[in-house]
Amino acid sequence: MLELVPPELWWLVAIAFIAGLVDAAVGGGGLVQLPGLFTVLPQHTPALLFGTNKFSSAFGTAASAWRYARNVRFPWRPVLFAAATAFVFSFLGATAVSLLPKDAVRPLVLVLLVAMLGYTLWKKDFGALHRPREVGRRELLIALAIGAAIGFYDGFFGPGTGSFLIFLFVRFFGLDFLRASAASKVVNLSTNVAALSFFVPTGNVLLVFAVPMAVANIVGSVVGTRLALRGGTPLIRKLFVALVVVLIARMGWDTFA
Repeated sequence: MLELVPPELWWLVAIAFIAGLVDAAVGGGGLVQLPGLFTVLPQHTPALLFGTNKFSSAFGTAASAWRYARNVRFPWRPVLFAAATAFVFSFLGATAVSLLPKDAVRPLVLVLLVAMLGYTLWKKDFGALHRPREVGRRELLIALAIGAAIGFYDGFFGPGTGSFLIFLFVRFFGLDFLRASAASKVVNLSTNVAALSFFVPTGNVLLVFAVPMAVANIVGSVVGTRLALRGGTPLIRKLFVALVVVLIARMGWDTFA
């Protein structure tokens, strides 16, 4: 039986586990999993690799969203509003990939990441305290705007989606990093499902790799969620800053190298 298993699968399962662990705590699993797929399976088309990545990560995100929802209380109304528009605009973003040059987006994303990191480091109490704001019409409109912008970005480009969501939930809704991370999983799950509604019907998923990777991603997300719940906001803040630094380095390299 072991001889029938593709040798690449063992590497991809290990990568999917690590990606699920990282993504559950603070987002950014795609930074691990997608480059891994392109490295291990260079013979396949980008569409197949993107679809396989989304299939695997959707299950891991669903598992972490479920565990967070059971253990962490956060305002559901704005999160669901954001998830609804994120679903629609993620699909629109996926269809816009062929219309807009991604190279034009990288410098803007790099500037936003640097600004986000600077703001987080400058305000020492940013995301440290849970001071949720009363949810009225203004907050729901902000949630719709966040879902539309992040959904389109995730469908079109993707890197850093979880980090942007966490930052925006802290900034506009007064959540701490733990609750913002939990809320971001619900919206991220919505964007993943939207992407799968495009990739699965078009046959752009390598199921022989995607299914075992999904299992490994779920296991990693369970471990990552448990670590995040134990470490709380201080741990997630440190991981968030570290991830944003990695994102800036990656975007800077892609932009200027």
